[in-house]
Amino acid sequence: MLWLLVLTLPCLGGSVPVTSDPGSGTELVGIVGGHDAADGKWPWQVGLWFWDPTRSKWSLDCGGSLIHPQWVLTAAHCIPGRNPVTRHFEVQLGRMRPSHQDRLQVAMIICHPKYSLENKAVGGADVALLKLEAPVRPSNLVRWIRLPPASSAFPPGSRCWVTGWGRIAPEEPLPPPYNLQEVEVPIVADEICRQQYLRINKVIQDDELCAGSEGRDSCQGDSGGPLVCKWRGTWVQVGVVSWGHKCGLPNFPGVYARVTSFLPWIHLHIHSSP
Repeated sequence: MLWLLVLTLPCLGGSVPVTSDPGSGTELVGIVGGHDAADGKWPWQVGLWFWDPTRSKWSLDCGGSLIHPQWVLTAAHCIPGRNPVTRHFEVQLGRMRPSHQDRLQVAMIICHPKYSLENKAVGGADVALLKLEAPVRPSNLVRWIRLPPASSAFPPGSRCWVTGWGRIAPEEPLPPPYNLQEVEVPIVADEICRQQYLRINKVIQDDELCAGSEGRDSCQGDSGGPLVCKWRGTWVQVGVVSWGHKCGLPNFPGVYARVTSFLPWIHLHIHSSP
């Protein structure tokens, strides 16, 4: 997933138009190695749409998660430039497939202050908050995900899930009908992940965690989406899809922003906002 390093926009995740040709190998339907998610299974999943003025069209660029009735958590690299325009973003909730209907407006965008436009996702602090114009009501299809307690730990091998509408391989878009994909991925030990990425001169930051195995991974277009695990019987979000080396390769798991590293920052903005 080092596609993040060659993006044309300063801070924007790879665009995945919903009309893309599926390409070859479409028998593999999924987020790499995944399958269709059922309606309502991941009610916090967000589709983040971006208006590209140069092409005069909307595209589903990234994922995200509803963490509060009025707040979405996503990746900072999904937000272009230093002064993003809120009207260029819309949020899709409660739908398994990309939709141009009933999307919500974004009122405020807050990238983490330590996120670097120059270093992009590999520099860490790859998180952003989007405040919606109005709170949403929970339903069977829309609900917010719990954040993990600061003390929670998910040991290597823990089975977690990642969801999104991203590619099924580095050059293969999700084929029609573009249903939300899910895949189970194991948490990878920090030290093992660090050693693996050092082989390609990439540093895993302290505010990042790794998850995935050969053929089971997030990919381009899944950025900003949630990595969720069960904690004492309840789903909690432990990661935000950030970057990686291609998708689904052996010994190169996906890299995620570690949610527990950003809890004070998240709570500061959510609870101090009028």
